[in-house]
Parts: sequence; structure tokens; C-alpha cells
Amino acid sequence: MATVAAQSGTPVGNYTFSVSQLATAAAQNGSTISAQPISSTDDVSNVDLDSGSFADPINAGTFTVNGQTITVAATDTLQSVFDQINTATSGAVTASYDSTTDEISLASSSPITLGSGADTSNFLQATQLYANGTGAVTSLNALAGININALANQSNLATTISDGGNGQGEFEINGVAIDFDASTDSINDILQSINSSAAGVTATYDGANNRFVLTNNNTGNVGMTMQDVTGNFLAATGLSSGTLQAGANLQYSINGGNTTTSESNTIDASSIGLTGLSVTAQSLGSTNITVSPDTSTIATAITNFVNDYNTVQNYISSQITISTSTSSTTGATDSTTTTTGTPGLLMGNMDVEGIATDLRQITDASPLSGIIENLNDIGISSNGTDNTLSASSLVLNDALTNNLSQITQLFTDPTSGLATTLGSYLSDTLSSNGVIATNEQNLTNQSSDITTSITTLQTKITNDETEMENQFVEMEDAISSIDVSKEYLNAYFNSTATTTDAPTAATSSSSSSSG
Repeated sequence: MATVAAQSGTPVGNYTFSVSQLATAAAQNGSTISAQPISSTDDVSNVDLDSGSFADPINAGTFTVNGQTITVAATDTLQSVFDQINTATSGAVTASYDSTTDEISLASSSPITLGSGADTSNFLQATQLYANGTGAVTSLNALAGININALANQSNLATTISDGGNGQGEFEINGVAIDFDASTDSINDILQSINSSAAGVTATYDGANNRFVLTNNNTGNVGMTMQDVTGNFLAATGLSSGTLQAGANLQYSINGGNTTTSESNTIDASSIGLTGLSVTAQSLGSTNITVSPDTSTIATAITNFVNDYNTVQNYISSQITISTSTSSTTGATDSTTTTTGTPGLLMGNMDVEGIATDLRQITDASPLSGIIENLNDIGISSNGTDNTLSASSLVLNDALTNNLSQITQLFTDPTSGLATTLGSYLSDTLSSNGVIATNEQNLTNQSSDITTSITTLQTKITNDETEMENQFVEMEDAISSIDVSKEYLNAYFNSTATTTDAPTAATSSSSSSSG
């Protein structure tokens, strides 16, 4: 079975991809490592149950031997547990520890029964003591374990990890240096440093087989190199003394041809020899691959081209024609309908009208000869009323099914294909020296001239306004002066007239009396 990806340009056809061998990654399997025993002697009177040396931590609770319950606390020593077993079974079962094998042994003159459904401590499981129908039960494996989360120099390895004594330990994998400090880094920290480096391997601890493993990140029959530089990390963990499990290369053939080899299970066009085709092998056997044209995607692309073309033509039309709106007014006895026309902003601009005409002429052209000569042959034609196009999906799909290569030429021919000619025309039209840029510059210049004229006119209006205001003030001052003179003259003449009349009246009276 295989997964396949094909890109544009992949040759159409049927291919049989046969896999006789999958690619696998090489791995350095470290030698089996041992831990320091839980006690250096057979005396375990100072070994607490909560000691970190046990491969599996022991929890407090109860467990059963020959039907008798033994209760343990995490702080109990292993010897005290042995004593409880002896006491609970009235000396029928004795327990001991062998520092040479790092194992516990139970001995009795009769078959020993271990555990019950009521047990709450995992003592028997952690010490790997399981009844076997006899009076001799021994731990299945050594009790001590490696703690990869402890500091490297306190991880309980039989060979203590050293960094050379200065905290500047170093080793190399595939020529990449890995630094470590045994007194501050745990083994797990160092493994993560390996994995995040450029060494190209993944480091893990295989607890089931009690070993460390380095696995190449890439498949193929390639090896790896390693060496301790400062300190002994690789030696202490058993990696440098392990064995290399070689990787395998992918072996495959296409259409019954010669067997070909690849370091990766994914092979691309450069390996297969088929442009745009990529195959990933997942299992042994044969996979039939059919590469056929994706006509639905092509049809969508052509339809989108028509829609985009129509969007451009409709927009141009809206800018160069008169749009009308109708409003109605209803009176007491009749109603009136008014139609208002609004010219487009670019109405009368011959350059813009020329763009619409040029686009129509390019799409109407027949660049090829044969079954497919132009867009009309694939169901795309002028709608007969304006510059837009209409498309028949039925005709288009039929043409794609039967004449795909000619449709490809219609659009992509390097000399006269529609994509070529339209692309060239649009590039010229939209260039810095094209008709659109030229019109934009002309309009910008006109706008700038109008702005300058408006500024000049505004300045003149402001100056005229100031001058008229000054003249009005002068006129008001003159009128005020005239009013003052008028009042003065009125007062003067009025007072003169009164002074002259009085003496005349007196003289007249005096003459009359004398006579």
C-alpha cells in the first residue's frame, strides 16, 4: 500500500508501484546496563523501603504470606520486613537478600503462598516475588533500577556518570558535540539535549530491556558515529559498547522495471522519473496508480476567468455610460414620473472605452487551428448585448473530456495563447507608462491645477472682502462726520435766528409808544 500525490504537469497514465522492501532507520542498541544493588552487602538493616534504589518504588500497606498479613510503612527497613515475615509465619518462612545477584529469596519447608485480594502494598510485585508452588521463591530480576530523572551522577548506574570533574562533560554523536553537567543535569535532560541537537538521532531509555537506544531520524542503511570527549556518558550508559542495528533501504520497481533503491520510503519525481509525482510506501506489495486530469478544477478555473473578465467589463461599463433612476410623484388628480440620468465618471474617456474594446477583441480572437480554435469552441461566447461573456458548462465539460490538450494550448500557448496575450496586454496597460497610469497622472495634474485655481480665487475673494470692508468702514466714518457737521450747522443756524428776531420786536414797540 502507498499514498500518492500528483502535481500539475504529472504525465497522465497508469503505473504499478511494487515494493519488495521498506526503508527502516538504523539504531544503536546500547549494551544491557546494570544498577548499583540496593545494598553493597547482604545486610539490609539500613535499606529503607522508600529508597530510590528500587526499580519500582514500594508503597506502604499490607501484603500476605501463607495467609498471614504483614503491614509495612515506607520508612521500614527491608530487614524489618524480613523479620515480620518470619514472625507472622511463626518461622515457617524466612527471607534473605543476596547482594551478588541483588535479589530477595524466601525459603520454607513447604510450598509458599503469596498475596491475596486484600493486599494494599505492592511489596511482592516490586520485589518480583511470585509463588511457584515450591518452598523456594526468588526475585525474578535484580531489584535495583536506574532513575533517569535523578542527577546523572546519582542515577544509580553501576558505573557512575562523570563529566570530568568540572561540570563540562562532552560527547559527540555524528560529529555534533553534546555538553552536560553530571551534578546539575539528569540523564533525561541529557537525552533531550541529544534529541534537540543537530545529531539527527533520537535517544531513549528502553526500560523493558534495560538499555539506552539511539535511533536515526532518517531511514536508510546508514550508520552513526559517537565518542566520549570529556567524561564517560556514552560508556556509562552502555551506548558506546552497544551494537548497531543496520537500517534498510526502500526497494521498489515501477511497471515491472528494474528494482530501484531509496533511503526514504517517500520518493519524488527526481527518483521516480515522473514529473510532479510523489509516492510514499507504507507496506510491501503492489499499488496501482492512475494519474488522470482534474477536469473539474480546470473547469472551475476557466469559469472563474469568465467571471473575472465580466466583472472588469461591467465595471468599465458603469463608468462610461449614463445610469438612470426613476421617481414618481402623486398629486391630487394625477401622478408624474421623472427619469434622471447620471453620467459615469469616465464617460467620454476614449482610453477607457478602448480598454473594454481591446479585451473583447483579444477574447474573440482565434489563435489556434483545429477542433479548438477559440473560446466559442469550449462554450464561451459573447452574450450579444455588451462586452461580457456567457459560458455553457455542458459544452465546456465535454471539451475538457475530449480535447484537453487543445484547451491547454488555447490558454497557454507561449505565442498566441489567451493567457499569454491577455497577460502581455494587461502588463502593458498596467505598467508605469501604460494608459491607466498616464490617465491617472493627467487627472492628478488637472486636479492639482484646479486646486491651484481654487486657492488663487479664494485668496482674491479674501482680499476683495477685506478691501470692501475697509471701504465700508471709511464710508461709515464719512457719514458720521457729515452727521456731526449737519448737527452743528442746524444748531448754529437755529441759535442765530433766535438772537436776531428779539431786538427787532423791541424797537417796533418803542416807536409805537413815542408816536
